[in-house]
Amino acid sequence: MAESHKGLFDHPLLGYGFRPFFLLGALYSVISLLIWGGFYAGHVTPPVFMMDPVSWHAHEMIYGFTLAIVAGFLLTAVSNWTDSPPTQKLHLAGLCMLWLVGRVVMNFNLSLPDSVILVCEGAFIPALALTLAIPLFKDWNKRNFIFLILLSILFACDMAFIISKDRTSLYVAVMVIISMISLIGGRIIPAFTVDALEERGEKADETSQTMLDVLAILSLASIALILLFAAQEKHVLAITAFLSAIIHTLRLRYYHTRRILNISMVWILHLGYSWLILGLLLLGGSALGILPFSIALHAFTAGAIGSMTLGMMCRVTLGHTGRSKVATKLTTLSFVLVQCAALMRVFGLVIAPSYSIGWIISSAILWAFAFALFVVGYAPMLSKPALDE
Repeated sequence: MAESHKGLFDHPLLGYGFRPFFLLGALYSVISLLIWGGFYAGHVTPPVFMMDPVSWHAHEMIYGFTLAIVAGFLLTAVSNWTDSPPTQKLHLAGLCMLWLVGRVVMNFNLSLPDSVILVCEGAFIPALALTLAIPLFKDWNKRNFIFLILLSILFACDMAFIISKDRTSLYVAVMVIISMISLIGGRIIPAFTVDALEERGEKADETSQTMLDVLAILSLASIALILLFAAQEKHVLAITAFLSAIIHTLRLRYYHTRRILNISMVWILHLGYSWLILGLLLLGGSALGILPFSIALHAFTAGAIGSMTLGMMCRVTLGHTGRSKVATKLTTLSFVLVQCAALMRVFGLVIAPSYSIGWIISSAILWAFAFALFVVGYAPMLSKPALDE
């Protein structure tokens, strides 16, 4: 009888931050990439408002797709970090609505004043940050205050881009997301790897690398500052990017990468981290004029962000719905498709630049299929109670 008295906001989808935001982010990425591929194929005109198609694609993959996944992860993680109740029900629904309102005003020409657009698009990140800040400050969880800082920078970049239309703000935002990947990856990749190895009876240990962890974040922060204030200093950017690549590679030495190549749920995270390193190397090469900047940019976005988001979406969903964190064949296929999409987008344009449009369209389609597989396979888990409830 109790079930019949449950209200709209008692639905399992609103029980934890990862549930609605992972589903919304995945759906949005599928739609956005199909629109993007259709645009390059000459069949679709993106629903762009006050932006050219390239800026629309860049902005929405950061502030539409990626930020939704970041929100879902952080809302779930903060509950664990602070041993506090999860954000849920009406509060969580309100956050989702703010994200959706931003997507509407950034996709459709509603003839709104610029000030209204700024408010509508800019409301989500402060609301998310406040939601995270309350339990973090209450528990005085100083270790994770950095995420509030990174969210604040993302907010500033978003507002700066909408006002100026200068994509430099988006490039800085990408480096902020990459910093999150570096920070979180340094915590979870070795831990998850050791857990997976021990589960199959192999001895493995985590190695503390505090100094390298700090240097990794500082190096990425330096790149962001150079892009923002000294982008013309190409050699400085190149040296900083190469040094950051070395630092991140040194961290990877103790992640037991070669021992987990047959564990899909773990190797996807290692590949995401490896794409980060490759992106830094390519960024250094682009600063020296060897490669186009867009090649490095998509190593970060299609490669590192695509791999890490999909890997964590699957892992968090399985773990928090009471299921074994083992990849099915469809999940592994989605991981492979994301790698193929990234490889096409990054290296296709280098190997055969005359077929660049074909590479971009193919990459977009593969990405859309990868995240569509997530939606098909994980939407039932996200929208139903956990098995242990």
